Amino acid sequence: MNSVHKCFFVGLISARSSLAYAGEVIGRSLFLVTVLYIFLQLWKVTYREMQTNTMSGLSLPQMLLYLTITESILLSGPRVAQLIDEEVRTGSLAISLVRPLAYPLYRFAITIGERFVRFFFVAVTGWIVLLCLVGPVSVPLSGVALFAIALPLAFAIDFLGSFIIGTCAFWFEDTSGLFLIYSRMTMILGGMLIPLNLFPQNVQPILKALPFSAMVNGPAEALLHGSFEAFPQLVLRQVVALTVFGIIAFFLYRAGLQRISANGG
Repeated sequence: MNSVHKCFFVGLISARSSLAYAGEVIGRSLFLVTVLYIFLQLWKVTYREMQTNTMSGLSLPQMLLYLTITESILLSGPRVAQLIDEEVRTGSLAISLVRPLAYPLYRFAITIGERFVRFFFVAVTGWIVLLCLVGPVSVPLSGVALFAIALPLAFAIDFLGSFIIGTCAFWFEDTSGLFLIYSRMTMILGGMLIPLNLFPQNVQPILKALPFSAMVNGPAEALLHGSFEAFPQLVLRQVVALTVFGIIAFFLYRAGLQRISANGG
């Protein structure tokens, strides 16, 4: 059985295991309900004070859908960095290294399987809340197709970013501070709270060039607009982010394994 098949079955098992923890999924969903209600009140005031029906090309219902998607992307993220940090510090990583699947691939398969389940339930909950608050929000079919391509790439980028933070545990006693910085940068610079098109014009190119926008803002806008003209640029940014993060993760992980060997396993 090759690595692809092994990853598939590990991911499938992880997805099934996630279904057993319904309480956690419900908790995340309830949190999203609260956040969406608060956002609705805030953006209602914003649209009214700006005396406009659209901002960044989005109506109020579309803005709430954007926030639902971005929140669902971030809320669905498993604790990758924290788990790797714990395995490194406790020494349980040694057990993972003897598995018949490379540890990065094993951790990736578990993360992706768990994340898709979480994202599905959180996003469905958010969609139901939207129906109750503002009614149905139309989405182009092209946007659904583009989103289906962009979302897995976004998850892969976020996994690599978290993996990089986790492997820093080979050198740092505690990586929670690094993860806090990473998560806040993803939240703010990725456009979770505010679409990047609402930022100042001179700042937008910088923000969109960062990997965080390819994880959060890009997939959400692809869903809402369904633009085939803008989508190649998004995929290019995602591929570049995957490449850069992948190279960094590879060398950090390799250096970490050498550090284990140098210290006697």
